Amino acid sequence: MFDKILIANRGEIACRVIRTARRLSIGTVAVYSAADAAAPHVVMADEAFHIGPAPAVDSYLQGERIIEVALAAGAQAIHPGYGFLAENAEFAEACARRGLVFIGPPAGAIRAMGSKIESKRLMEGAGVPLVPGYHGAGQSDGDLAAAAERIGYPVLVKASAGGGGKGMRVVHSSAALGAALAGARREAKAAFADDALLLELYLDHPRHVEIQVFADAHGNAVSLFERDCSIQRRHQKVLEEAPAPDLSDEVRQAMAKAAVAAAKAVGYVGAGTVEFLYQDGRFHFIEMNTRLQVEHPVTEMITGLDLVEWQFLVAAGRPLPLRQDQIASHGHAIEARIYAEDPAREFLPTTGRIVHLRPPAENPHLRIDSGVAEGGEVSAYYDPMLAKLIVWGEDRGSAVRRLRRALAQYELAGPATNVGFLSAVANHPAFAAFQVDTGFIGRHQVDLMPRPGTVSDEALAFAAASLLLEREQAAGQVAARSTDSHSPWHRASGWRMNEDNHQTFRFIAGEMAYPVTVHFGIGGWVIDLPDRCLTLRGARREGRAITAELDGSRKSATVVVSGFDLTILLAGASWRLVLDDPSARAGGQDVGGGTLCAPMTGTVVQVLVEPGQAVDSGQPLVAVEAMKMEHVIAAPSAGTVTEVYFQVGEQVADGVDLVGFEPAEARA
Repeated sequence: MFDKILIANRGEIACRVIRTARRLSIGTVAVYSAADAAAPHVVMADEAFHIGPAPAVDSYLQGERIIEVALAAGAQAIHPGYGFLAENAEFAEACARRGLVFIGPPAGAIRAMGSKIESKRLMEGAGVPLVPGYHGAGQSDGDLAAAAERIGYPVLVKASAGGGGKGMRVVHSSAALGAALAGARREAKAAFADDALLLELYLDHPRHVEIQVFADAHGNAVSLFERDCSIQRRHQKVLEEAPAPDLSDEVRQAMAKAAVAAAKAVGYVGAGTVEFLYQDGRFHFIEMNTRLQVEHPVTEMITGLDLVEWQFLVAAGRPLPLRQDQIASHGHAIEARIYAEDPAREFLPTTGRIVHLRPPAENPHLRIDSGVAEGGEVSAYYDPMLAKLIVWGEDRGSAVRRLRRALAQYELAGPATNVGFLSAVANHPAFAAFQVDTGFIGRHQVDLMPRPGTVSDEALAFAAASLLLEREQAAGQVAARSTDSHSPWHRASGWRMNEDNHQTFRFIAGEMAYPVTVHFGIGGWVIDLPDRCLTLRGARREGRAITAELDGSRKSATVVVSGFDLTILLAGASWRLVLDDPSARAGGQDVGGGTLCAPMTGTVVQVLVEPGQAVDSGQPLVAVEAMKMEHVIAAPSAGTVTEVYFQVGEQVADGVDLVGFEPAEARA
């Protein structure tokens, strides 16, 4: 076994690997970029080395620099985690040349399965069922258009390299194919340095089911059961569970057999995942991920195994710890991926400082894999996943209940997150009944997505209560220092001479304004909201947590205040409000609607217009790449582009003006 390893990654997977290494008394070396100097994985590791600026291409993708650090630190092996260099055959070979063990599969297996085109050819030869499609060498628009006509629309355009939904487009007609190919190539090139594409028939209601496989260098290979990863947005997994519900034993066994055959066909060693689409009783191979998957914890929860430990053992040349007949599954596990993103804005990634973080306490039924800490910054340079929340139950029903409760207890304020969205999924009747396929989110979008600017009455009540409690505390401190501590001028009770005692607040959420008037009474408050009236009694604050009786029912919420910004965290949902203070409003300016802004910090990858150009409503103007995704800014209406402020390759900040725009109505 190794004495010391280097983890060539960051975030929650780096922390995850360090935990197992620490349990096995293996020394750990972390690497970090300028953006991650104080990140949790840096703090957890025994040693840490700075390897470059924030952009991944200048730091976490610098394979030779990472190898030099490993050698200087005396590490014997490198664990690549997932993403970055995890499926880079050249890096695996470079490690071997320098006498380092790459804790992953052989370079040949990475090459064979890293290319979706090559892997489909191999699987076709091994008799593994494929999705009907095209994975030929011809990559011109004409080749792909002809193939799409043979397959029949709709088709799925996919990047041959990589995964995670990058370089993927659903195309419903030949007229839309050209733009989809161009966008997919750009995104694939940026994410994987490879713009080769393939086409597949787009199945209309498939499930995404995958098999965890493990192989050693002695010819042994096993499957560790299956996972269902069907709940996805932007073709990227959001919730995963194991075992996959509602599969016949015949299908499970056939799928596992095909997955092991796929691994053996390429001489696989280590942890890997063979992914299938399952529809109408049939399954089709789509790809193999030659690394540990993000969702591996659900497999660990049902098997009681540590897959990272297995990776260490196999990489050290040992045989698999168990035979296939010794591996058993117990209970049911579900993982929810917590992202810094805004579901109300089409899951647009978000950035910013984490000002409050209180996850639920871990226990035998609940696990949190996290790579962030309170006070840390979520940057635009890396994937927006913050943490994974994993629950286990004796059966699926108990696991779903635990998932709901754990999400309701997970508190994070700062950048917008998908925690409320995940709670909506977990509480949806169709999820409880496992009426699930890859179209789940789109089909139930109305139920799952928060309406922008909509704030619950309870959230408004707690926002007002937080401000009142804060003012009561401040007033008490002033009174204690005063020569007349009983003066009514020191009270925060809304006291007014010859008037009803009240206090009025005005909160802004999106484009909506919410006036809230609080009437003071004995032992509590009466709160007038836009649509109803609430009584609030016995409000108590402990840190940022507030407990009170709302209309006779005891409730608790966390309110995080930063200047005029308030974040209310209540039962798994969150609301972001701005206190509309008159003095602050007087200092503001109306910037008008004559410009189109960057949705977040990123890099301009396409400029499609020039000053003076007339455009139609919805016409693409500029494309910005951020957090590994391409975001297209389109014209909000017919009009004219008056200015173009940035060129391809330039960095832009969140909210900065990209183009000047004059609507056609303004000229009329």
